[in-house]
Amino acid sequence: MKAFQHVVPNSLQEVVVLLNEDQIQSMILAGGLDLLGEMKEHIAEPDRIISISHLDGLAGIRTENGITHIGAAVTLTELAEHSEMNNDHTVLAQAVKSVGSPQIRNRGTLGGNLCQRPRCWYYRDEHYFCLKKGGQSCFSVAGRNRYHAILGGGPCFMVHPSDCAPALIALGANVHLLGPDGQRVLPIEEFYHSPGDDVLTETTIQSNEILTEVEIPAHTTKSTYLKVREKESFDWALATVAAAFEMDGPYCIKANLILGSVAPIPWRAAQAEELLQGQRLTGSLAAEAAELAVIDAMPLSGNEPKVIIAKALVTQAIQSFISDMTGS
Repeated sequence: MKAFQHVVPNSLQEVVVLLNEDQIQSMILAGGLDLLGEMKEHIAEPDRIISISHLDGLAGIRTENGITHIGAAVTLTELAEHSEMNNDHTVLAQAVKSVGSPQIRNRGTLGGNLCQRPRCWYYRDEHYFCLKKGGQSCFSVAGRNRYHAILGGGPCFMVHPSDCAPALIALGANVHLLGPDGQRVLPIEEFYHSPGDDVLTETTIQSNEILTEVEIPAHTTKSTYLKVREKESFDWALATVAAAFEMDGPYCIKANLILGSVAPIPWRAAQAEELLQGQRLTGSLAAEAAELAVIDAMPLSGNEPKVIIAKALVTQAIQSFISDMTGS
């Protein structure tokens, strides 16, 4: 690991000043689970680490005028145990509880989960100079790719690893970013971009900005989060689905279906959503929506099972809403 300076600022404004200094590469440290792993593999080699987990401006969960505000440094355990998350934002609570292990959730933060880098083993191995690190090849195309993208892949076939991101997109959440020009707010769905736009980064956050808060607007949706992994404890997902439906009796007024771990970004199943909206939910409609959710899938040599898994998760999510309506 490269030697670095460790700084503990007194305010968010001081963080922005530090990030904006020329000639010094600074990186943010909260839980540290992702960053320290990258530093050990010499993927990230900052000159300075800025510790932020102690700052009041990044802490706490509060609701004002129906809008839920969550500080970026709130731990995943805090989210998982918060009554409002479990009662009002079920999809997020379920997503958070599926992350890693209790030890990871105790340390990991919401901001860190949203901003984590790819978990592709070629990217994480310092001996491979892949596209994500400025190289010429995505080694997963001809290599081991059972965890890689089946949707939206190319030129890099990594998958976005966050559990919280699909859930928050399904809830229509926004992110707050603080930089030298002040604060900007954007839909979290616009926070991510594909490798086709920029293969070296995954988000639209600038190097001199910090993610400070996530806000969830008031809503009346039913929601659920489902995840499949090879082993139940401490494993990365093969596929996930975050579903948030606004219902009127048995009819779906609006559907949000966001797939995770199948594409380089949280993947909106737009054609499936369009099919469901305004329709009475039935088992046959759920199966049809599942087919549409992966209609554009182009699996690699070793990850075709992810297509089947993703379809099964979409079907199961919709069936759960049908069961809620019938009481079965």
